[in-house]
Amino acid sequence: MDKYDIEKAISDTGILTVKEAMSYGISKDKIYREISKNEYERVSHGIYVKKDSWIDEMQLISLRYKDAVFSHDEALYYYDLTDREPLKKTITIYTGYNPSRLTKEGIKVYTVKKDLLKVGKTYVKDNTIPMYNLERTICDLVRSRKDFEKDVFVNALKRYVNRKDKDLNKLMEYGKLFKVDRIIREYMEVLI
Repeated sequence: MDKYDIEKAISDTGILTVKEAMSYGISKDKIYREISKNEYERVSHGIYVKKDSWIDEMQLISLRYKDAVFSHDEALYYYDLTDREPLKKTITIYTGYNPSRLTKEGIKVYTVKKDLLKVGKTYVKDNTIPMYNLERTICDLVRSRKDFEKDVFVNALKRYVNRKDKDLNKLMEYGKLFKVDRIIREYMEVLI
């Protein structure tokens, strides 16, 4: 394996995935020799990092769990709808996916029907981290309102209403899909 091959296979963050390297036509044998030679550390099955590299936990989770989308607390914080940094990483996965490994790792898991998993999905942080957009985040907040303290819930809605980049039409469209459009309308009528 020449230096160019391995550089193509390593992401900008110093993460090497065996699957990615193999997609460049590099054999497993060559990949593992390179991993051993350069003392990469194994962080998960098929995922290695350069020794002494700083790893973005969100990126690692998204590499390990391809169907997971960051949501709820994580998205509220990212979009500046709350000042509270999440205590746990929060993701949404499709119903039927076994979340036991995720919860053992301290990740908070929500589930939705498989056909709704991609609604509002976007990528943030240099297009590497899957996260729900602003309107989907509000729908998730309303759907899971019992999981949030009242002041966090109300403050997030107020911040959303005051944003210039809000899209109320998209919010109502998503609200219908998730059957919370009536509740969202009531809150929006009070806040706008």
